[in-house]
Amino acid sequence: MFEKLLSPIEIGGIKLPNRIFMAPLTRNRAGDQDEATDMNAAYYAQRTTAGLIVTESMQISNRAQGYAYTPGIYTDIQEAGWKKVVDAVHAAGGHISGQIYHAGRISHSALHGGLPPQAPSALIAENTKCFIRGENGNLSFVPVETPEAVSLDDIKVILEDFRKAAQRAVRAGFDLLEVHAANGYLLHQFLATNTNIRTDQYGGSLENRARLILEVFDIFTSVIGEGKTGIRISPNFNINGMADQEWEAMTFYLIEQLNRRNPAYLHIAEPSWVGGEPFTDGFRAKIRNAFKGRIILAGSYTPELGEHVLQAGYADAIAYGRSFIANPDLVARIRQNGPYNELDKKTIYRRGMEHGYLDYPVLTEAQKKPV
Repeated sequence: MFEKLLSPIEIGGIKLPNRIFMAPLTRNRAGDQDEATDMNAAYYAQRTTAGLIVTESMQISNRAQGYAYTPGIYTDIQEAGWKKVVDAVHAAGGHISGQIYHAGRISHSALHGGLPPQAPSALIAENTKCFIRGENGNLSFVPVETPEAVSLDDIKVILEDFRKAAQRAVRAGFDLLEVHAANGYLLHQFLATNTNIRTDQYGGSLENRARLILEVFDIFTSVIGEGKTGIRISPNFNINGMADQEWEAMTFYLIEQLNRRNPAYLHIAEPSWVGGEPFTDGFRAKIRNAFKGRIILAGSYTPELGEHVLQAGYADAIAYGRSFIANPDLVARIRQNGPYNELDKKTIYRRGMEHGYLDYPVLTEAQKKPV
């Protein structure tokens, strides 16, 4: 029934058993030093039947953090934590891509020692919140603060932080790396017309607004090797204060530039998962015709829609997010067309809590159907 989803594929020189990928999923369950823990290693290891796991976002510095208890990749303890995760995934036969990011203006000074968030321009993200540790230790969602516009010297520091983070991720053993240029975070903020009003070489034209993203991509490639870096973008994203007037032109400019760089994959988060306008098959076909490499699509996909998109040739793999939270054995459940566990939305973001993280059940023998 789901022949294409369950068929093998090669990405980044790695042979993967199926095209049911695990999307990046922030869970706010890092340790006290924002490190991946044994609990995180167990969580990812439970889901290794995914053709490829893409990790939750790993911030490149303390200043890059946007939410409390998200794992970084800029200290020795964080690198060691991620090595535990990667080793657990590999021991279970899985493959894993490390997603690396800077939250930019989707942040708060409480997360980085009183320093304001950073962004391409000093424009606040209206009606947007982030998750912080208060002075009393309590955790709460609070409105983001007005960021400071990064200087050219700041950008040099950020690029070097991306380089160091990529080096640590490679030492931790990740199979692939992913540049997170989506969902309204720093690299996406540089792309968009309503968040980037700079007048220097990082603002104005499509070429200038895309410059930082491509510089980060090239840095990752120099660290891990050609063909091992993927990138995630989210055209027409409509939350976290994003309202880009040139999102479609930027999408195809980026594709043009990526075609010259041999990426491992182009990972696209469709806007439907945040209530945006769903992509049409016509738009998916337009992307497919423009991009020469592997395409991963994500965003409220059912197995049926995923199979349709793969059969039509619009994408090469589908990334499932909330389905993988609730169903660690999602591949087995898709193979036999269910049943599926219900997602407990109350436990998606809960620091230190195994409930809703490690205790979703797998299929029992009685539930398994003959294949």
